[in-house]
Formats: sequence, structure tokens, C-alpha cells
Amino acid sequence: MTKSDIIEVVAKEANITKKAAREIIDAFLSEVIRNLKKGEKVVVSGFGTFKVTKVKDKKGRNPQTGKDLVIKGHKAVRFLVSKSLKKEVK
Repeated sequence: MTKSDIIEVVAKEANITKKAAREIIDAFLSEVIRNLKKGEKVVVSGFGTFKVTKVKDKKGRNPQTGKDLVIKGHKAVRFLVSKSLKKEVK
């Protein structure tokens, strides 16, 4: 399912235009991104939690030369599925 598919479903289910549905979805996603950039977690009850975690430096190897190297740590977005969604999908 793509973002366009979600917009179509929201428009149909909420009986609104696709333009209005797109604005709602875009506003939601923008707010999630804005909060993640601030380091805050975003909890959507019954769905899951988005949060930013720090990934530590790790050792790696250049596949072309075989030389050891260090892969720098970075921030990554993680999504934790809620218990109710896990149960629903099973």
C-alpha cells in the first residue's frame, strides 16, 4: 500500500476530497517527523511508537580492499508495534 492508496482510502472512508485527505496525511507525517527531529517519541495508540535511537560506531570491512574500517554511529528511526496491533495481525 502506498501513500496514494492511503489517501484514497481516507478520502473515501471520511467522505472528503482527495486533496483534503492528502493535506491531513501530510500534516500527520510532518508532525511525526518534526517530533522525531526533536528527539521525542511519537505514540499512536493501538498502532505503535516511533522513536529515534542512536546506533554506535561499529567495525566493518571494505569489500573491495578487505581493509578494516569504522562505520560511524548515527541516529535511526525505529518503530515498535503495539501489542494490540500484533494481536490483530496474528
